[in-house]
Amino acid sequence: MSDIIMNQSSDNNKNNEGTGKTVLVVEDSQVIQNITKHVLEFYKHKVVTAMDGKEALSAIEKQDFDIVLMDIAMPNMNGIECIRRIREMKNKNKKDMPVIAVTGNAEFYTPLEFKKAGFNEFVEKPINFDGMSKLLKQYI
Repeated sequence: MSDIIMNQSSDNNKNNEGTGKTVLVVEDSQVIQNITKHVLEFYKHKVVTAMDGKEALSAIEKQDFDIVLMDIAMPNMNGIECIRRIREMKNKNKKDMPVIAVTGNAEFYTPLEFKKAGFNEFVEKPINFDGMSKLLKQYI
């Protein structure tokens, strides 16, 4: 399992106002899920979690999200299949919401493959939360 890098700068710690957006974190590792949730909550985001693509689709059908952070390798339904189903949804807001792939297997994919699959961006594990925070600000 990948180690998670948390590089919180003093500037980020002083300015944790966030935007209060709702983020869906789709990750089968509870450790990574919980750390990601706590970091996002530090920035004042509301966080919903799902353990796999099936749970993610169920959550998306019930609720609107501003952005989704999705692992690729998960049981039951992987991130590639889940993003395909999201992009096929009839509801335009759900279909077009930003989805960022989060993967420990980035060496197996090119950035173009992530884009073609339907992801807006991708983040490699171990996660650099300062970098992810900056990326989130581009979308929400």
